[in-house]
Amino acid sequence: MRLNPLRALLLAGALSSSLAGLACEHHYYRAYDPYYTDYHQWNHDEVVYYQRWADETHRDRHRDFRKLCTEEQKEYWTWRHNHGDHDHDGDHDRDRH
Repeated sequence: MRLNPLRALLLAGALSSSLAGLACEHHYYRAYDPYYTDYHQWNHDEVVYYQRWADETHRDRHRDFRKLCTEEQKEYWTWRHNHGDHDHDGDHDRDRH
């Protein structure tokens, strides 16, 4: 069976758009903090905190948190609880009147 050029183009477009959608999909998960006995939604906001912590402590910001050793995870959770959600936007106080 031979596809005409228009059908082939439409099929290629459909396949590429569905693959692009898969590439952009984010896989968030809940991370349990055993030291503070709470959960954190590991989403974009938590990634921002994690990357900030990694930069401040001279670690690889692209390393998966789940692959850190237990001691490094504990260091992160301690840092994270000392830099709560109110600290996420460094200049948020300037917006308040």
